[in-house]
Amino acid sequence: MSRVEKNRLEWAVFGVGLVLVLGTVGFLAWDAAQGGGSPPDLSVSLGSPERRAEAWAVPVTVRNRGEETAEGAHVEVVLELPDGTREEAEIDFAFVPRGSKREGWVQFLHSPASDRLTGRVTGYEQP
Repeated sequence: MSRVEKNRLEWAVFGVGLVLVLGTVGFLAWDAAQGGGSPPDLSVSLGSPERRAEAWAVPVTVRNRGEETAEGAHVEVVLELPDGTREEAEIDFAFVPRGSKREGWVQFLHSPASDRLTGRVTGYEQP
């Protein structure tokens, strides 16, 4: 049985693949060794309302400035109407990873004035 020699291209592909795998494993080990940092630090910002069919849509952005992921973030957006009543909308984000943002929309029946809209995170879990 004869032994087949590998050519330079095969060795180069092997070398690049080995470096990529070892680099990925090394990064994951380093990241895991860093341990838990600061807990999730979530903030909510609301965009400009847009008219859609029979409702008003408001963009919602949740940012996580903490060093841990927030899971199941629940956001409540409240519209204070001129007559003193409130219209509420809610949105859930499955995950808000550390140092990232997630975007979504909520809808209201009444026309929202930006100065009468407030948003807040009412809760989240740490995975």
